[in-house]
Formats: sequence, structure tokens, C-alpha cells
Amino acid sequence: MRAVSVPADVALSLQGSDIGSGAQDCSAHESGAYTGEVSAAMLAEYGCRYVIVGHSERRALHGEGDQLVADKAKIALAHRLTPIVCVGETLAERETGQTDAVVKRQLSAVIHTLGHCISQVVVAYEPVWAIGTGKTASPEQAQAVHALLRAQLKAASEKAGEMKILYGGSVKPDNAATLFSQPDIDGGLIGGASLKAGDFVAICRAGA
Repeated sequence: MRAVSVPADVALSLQGSDIGSGAQDCSAHESGAYTGEVSAAMLAEYGCRYVIVGHSERRALHGEGDQLVADKAKIALAHRLTPIVCVGETLAERETGQTDAVVKRQLSAVIHTLGHCISQVVVAYEPVWAIGTGKTASPEQAQAVHALLRAQLKAASEKAGEMKILYGGSVKPDNAATLFSQPDIDGGLIGGASLKAGDFVAICRAGA
């Protein structure tokens, strides 16, 4: 495994603030000869507080299945990192009415693996067809899936109402406020817009 290559002064400057650093992925392995991967232990040592697991690109391009995603969430928690577990359907799955079944299956693997610790994760709904495409789920579409996920979490944990469920998928300054006003959307998992300072600040203000 390789160490994280990010300026140390950035991590140090965040210590003690309300801003936490995170990583886009972690290894499912505790340690070993897995060149190119970064372990949860390394991320924790560096000072990360969060790590994304199950992003759609990892699932699609690297063949990561539901159980592997769940295993990554488990090892992240073991190192006191908060896993941001991504779930979401492709355009084909939405058009064939499979959205509910797909996201419930993806989340179910994590719930089964983590048990009562499921309350310690953050869930992010990212419809694959809306990531980097300029397309965005309507507030009603997004809320419907978030409500479904919240209900699934409630069946697994009495703390589900306190858990954060984020929306990710072409969030922009002009749609952020409407999305974030939905009852079960607690914030955003922002991708491309986070690289544009003005847009990102506007989105943060919408969620404040």
C-alpha cells in the first residue's frame, strides 16, 4: 500500500475546526502487499475523518460489489473513520423501474455487515445517470429515494432519524436550495462543482 500524498499543512490546518478531511476510497485490507491501495489505518493516521466507499465509478470501473463496499465501511469504522456509503441506480435501472430494488440491495449489504454500527455511517444517494452529466434528479425524485433509504435505516437502527443522507448528482448553485429543502435530504456529496470556488461557496450557503 502507498501513503497518502497530500500536503501535511492542509490536514494540520483543519485540526480543531468544523471542517474534516476525507478520502475518496480506502482498501478493504487491513495491511499487506496491495500496491497502489491506501489502508484505513493510513487515512486515520493522516488525520482523515471521512472516507467515501462504493462510489459508482468504483463499482462500475473496478467491479466493486455490494459486499466489498460493506467490508470497506466496516474497516473504516474500525479505524474511527466515518464511511460515506454511496448507493445509486443507472439510467437503465431507473427506466426499467428497478431504482428501489437496486438502492435497497446496495444498502442492505452494509446494514447486514455493520449491524448496530450502521448508525455511524453517512449514506449518499448518487443516481449514476446524474453524475457529471449535467442531469439532476428532480427534488421529488431525490426525496422519494431518500425517504426509502431512511425507512430502510429505521428498520435497522433506532438512530436512523439522526443519520445523514446526502444527495450527489450534478448539484449546482441554482438547484441546491430546492434539493436541500427536502425533508430527507441532509446535504450534498458535491463533485465537479466543488472545483469551482464560487459555485461551491454558493452551494454551501444553500445548505447552511
